Amino acid sequence: MICGVDEAGRGPVMGPMVVAGVRVHDQGKLIEIEVKDSKRLSSKRRDELEEKIKDFCEFTVRVVSAEDIDSLRKSMTLNALEVYVFANIIDELCGDKDTCYVDSASTDEKKFKNEIEKRLKKRTKVVSEHGADDEYPVVSAASILAKVERDRRIHEISKELDRDIGSGYPSDPKTRDFLKDWISEHGSLPPYTRKSWETSRDLLNKFKTRSLDEF
Repeated sequence: MICGVDEAGRGPVMGPMVVAGVRVHDQGKLIEIEVKDSKRLSSKRRDELEEKIKDFCEFTVRVVSAEDIDSLRKSMTLNALEVYVFANIIDELCGDKDTCYVDSASTDEKKFKNEIEKRLKKRTKVVSEHGADDEYPVVSAASILAKVERDRRIHEISKELDRDIGSGYPSDPKTRDFLKDWISEHGSLPPYTRKSWETSRDLLNKFKTRSLDEF
């Protein structure tokens, strides 16, 4: 059996990080339905592929909330957090004789692989590579499940707050405008924000130290 693990939402200032794992006998069916790295697909195509992947693959999806990320980062790096979640998914989904391909979150692919294998309770072989979501269909499939679930959660947050929060990434003008508006109205960061992120701290500090006109 072949497995793939990937995440969506590592860097956003808002919303969860989602990690997905996919397990198949072979990658032929995934090639047949033309899975690709989720970043290379439209939202509509990702939604279509999510249904197909879930129809014939074993899978698991983990959602790590912004609150949990902030809490865990008090005792570990973001890379270590990903290692922890990746390893849990591999142990849940994969067997001793399986090979699991992962998209390396670290600049050091070998170190990322070694750190995951240290945490595994099973003897699954781990292959860690940059761009694995573009190279291996099973990792592409995992990236699609993770991305669709994260987009779903962002939509739910926007609906709950009755605001368009954008993608949740610091580089997104909609997200930054939302955060500025919320902070100016409430004097605090909104729910579902990663308070440990530099973007969050900077915006909050600007509000506290400058006039609203300067903010």
